[in-house]
Amino acid sequence: MKQILLENIHPIFDQILNQSDKEKLLHQKGIVIWLVGLSGSGKSTLAKAFESDLYQKGHLTQILDGDNLRTGLNNNLTFTADDRKENIRRVAEVAKLFANCGIVTICSFISPTEEIRTMAKEIIGEAQYYEVFVSCSLEACEKRDVKGLYAKARSGEIKNFTGIDAPFEYPKNPSLVIKTDTEDLESCLQTMIDSIYDKIKIDS
Repeated sequence: MKQILLENIHPIFDQILNQSDKEKLLHQKGIVIWLVGLSGSGKSTLAKAFESDLYQKGHLTQILDGDNLRTGLNNNLTFTADDRKENIRRVAEVAKLFANCGIVTICSFISPTEEIRTMAKEIIGEAQYYEVFVSCSLEACEKRDVKGLYAKARSGEIKNFTGIDAPFEYPKNPSLVIKTDTEDLESCLQTMIDSIYDKIKIDS
């Protein structure tokens, strides 16, 4: 059945404007900045701060956040290993579309395994995928527990919670590491700006 459906699909990628055309229009390069880390590590906070800085500089951005997409596009997915993988697969496909439009796309997802992150990178393309490991110890994340999720996971109310009863594999070779448990937001943001901004600017 799947093969029959695929035979009736006719992509038009070769007939539409390419990425460079849209980047010239926006005066920026499309890129996917993929923020990885435990719940409570500061991914969303950094994403919002970085987006605000880029906006002030005149850049068009789009944040894709785990909680937000699970209320819409991915609201039929659970937190099993298979559904976590499908969650990231869908996000990566959406992020690729945004980047191909020349938009700076900031993704904030736990992305707990190397397999999942490799899949996202392959979908988006290595040239456009910039992985930022938002490093924060489990202890520090639990102390913050801004959503009360760790407490619920410890009490058994939430199952398959990353870092408690589901694994988190530390990235082997991220593009950038930011330590939010030892540095303040301003310093972390400046590190992102210094490391990423040149990849967004387009030659005049």
